Amino acid sequence: MTEPIAIDRAFAERLFDELAARTGDAPGITRAAYGEGEQIAHDVISREAAALGLARHVDPAGNLYLTYEGRDPSLAAWVVGSHLDSVPHGGNFDGAAGVIAGLCAVRALVEAGIRPRRSITVMAIRAEESNWFPLSYLGSRAALGLLPEESLATPRSDTGVALAEHMRRLGLDPTRVGEGRVHLDPARIHGFIELHIEQGPVLEAADVPIGLVTGISGSFRYRRARILGEWGHSGAVPRGHRHDAVFALADLVTALDRLWGEVLAEGEGATVTFGEVGTDPALHGFSKVPGEVSFCLDVRSLSPACLDRIHAGLMEIVAGIEAARGVRFELGARTGSSPARLDAALRARLAGVAAARGAGHVEMASGAGHDTAVFANAGVPSALVFLRNQNGSHNPHEAIEMADFVVAADVIAHLLARDDNG
Repeated sequence: MTEPIAIDRAFAERLFDELAARTGDAPGITRAAYGEGEQIAHDVISREAAALGLARHVDPAGNLYLTYEGRDPSLAAWVVGSHLDSVPHGGNFDGAAGVIAGLCAVRALVEAGIRPRRSITVMAIRAEESNWFPLSYLGSRAALGLLPEESLATPRSDTGVALAEHMRRLGLDPTRVGEGRVHLDPARIHGFIELHIEQGPVLEAADVPIGLVTGISGSFRYRRARILGEWGHSGAVPRGHRHDAVFALADLVTALDRLWGEVLAEGEGATVTFGEVGTDPALHGFSKVPGEVSFCLDVRSLSPACLDRIHAGLMEIVAGIEAARGVRFELGARTGSSPARLDAALRARLAGVAAARGAGHVEMASGAGHDTAVFANAGVPSALVFLRNQNGSHNPHEAIEMADFVVAADVIAHLLARDDNG
């Protein structure tokens, strides 16, 4: 006779507390991609998986796979997980909650004496936070053989050391990563499930613990853009003779905001963000016409056509400002990611389990990027479960109610336990 499936709240709290203590970096925590903090987190999760008797495997890019073998290992397996890196001085739950939830779900099945037909792999994915390396979904793309070889030369933002060298320092094999080998075959994945804290206020406002995500926005980004004008004296250069980089940036912001409003009015969803803006502290001054300004631009949407439209509009706006202001734009390299529509059938299964377990939930889209998008776009039936979070994310004040975490992990565990899932 099997025991009821029960998520061990104390076990989860112990793991969250250990990660916070060992990767703390006031204010908040720091788990740099391919750095000490991320590796500490991988080691903690590996240790707990070993105690459960799970099989451990690490691919050449450092992604961690912890497998609870099913009754029929020949069947395609479930993969449940998220990432363990963080932004600098971030919160303790972004990413880690998904890995710990997967481990909690498997632990609950083990303790209940339940061995499902399909194997279950808890996956800890490397380097999801692209502030360390300007590459979207680095770890998950490497796992699926989708990371371009030239990516290995990308320097980390804080060290200036190439990705390949950071991998080598951890005993990994960047040469094999660069060959584009598939280490996680989409055909061998029955479904991918990621739990992640919601990074906005929707669930808190709706007063429900979990959200079932319908799609994940894609993006285009210019991370190191600048406008080059001409420095001048603030009192001596008349308006008609100025090549003011800051006024040019103001024109750009205003015009893109206008285009964004038009897009929204027509029923499309998008976000436009200038996350960093600045003049050079070594050159700027109170009485100077600014001759250079740097900025970054992040545009996101669920619609590829919408992204294309905004990008085309951006190019037209830039050309017009260059002609009108006598400045030059250097946008730099364009990066980004593809939007992803998530699997409706898997989402319906999760909704059915949630309803049966009395777990309040809503359907919603994700404006932020997640590794789930890579799996979905590779043809894997994929689901993203959001967990209510009171204080946003990418900040030291991330917060979750452990009761909500238990609800979400419980839903995942009960789905994985079913033998009628194909």
